[in-house]
Amino acid sequence: MPMSQEIQSNVHPMRKIGISKIVINIGVGKSGEPLERAKQGLVELTGQQPTTKKAKNSVRDFGIHKGEPIAAVVTLRNDASISFLRRIIAAKGNNLKSSSFDDFGNLSLGIHEHIDLPDTKYNPDIGIFGMDVSVALTRPGYSIAKRRNPKIIGQQHRVTRTEAIQFFREQFGANIV
Repeated sequence: MPMSQEIQSNVHPMRKIGISKIVINIGVGKSGEPLERAKQGLVELTGQQPTTKKAKNSVRDFGIHKGEPIAAVVTLRNDASISFLRRIIAAKGNNLKSSSFDDFGNLSLGIHEHIDLPDTKYNPDIGIFGMDVSVALTRPGYSIAKRRNPKIIGQQHRVTRTEAIQFFREQFGANIV
């Protein structure tokens, strides 16, 4: 896994933290034309073709049926993830809430309007939509957990909440509030 985003010095190479992936999710709540507009918006924002996610259960009050496509999702990795993350942090005013970090060093946040992202213009054909962004941090060697016979990742090798906060402060200049 290329980790060009790392500038950490005086750190053992296996202790360096990097971005594993960024998942962008737009939950529309209904299929058809609104979902197609959300997919088109994700293509414009990321340059990648999104996939659709289907409803797991029927919700009568919202008119959602089980198996109906209701969301669009894109996963970014490597250099595309770094540039998109810089735009997301800029859209949040370089301020991230400490409650957005979980105990395993992952970051989840929401964007109310996609036009808040820098270099994004309003397109009347698409409209305005919000999105959920999840950032997964990892260290080199963490992929052994995904093997057919997974090995246990040691507690010292996992990314902690404080390490993730420090990573975002140093690498992206984010203020954690």
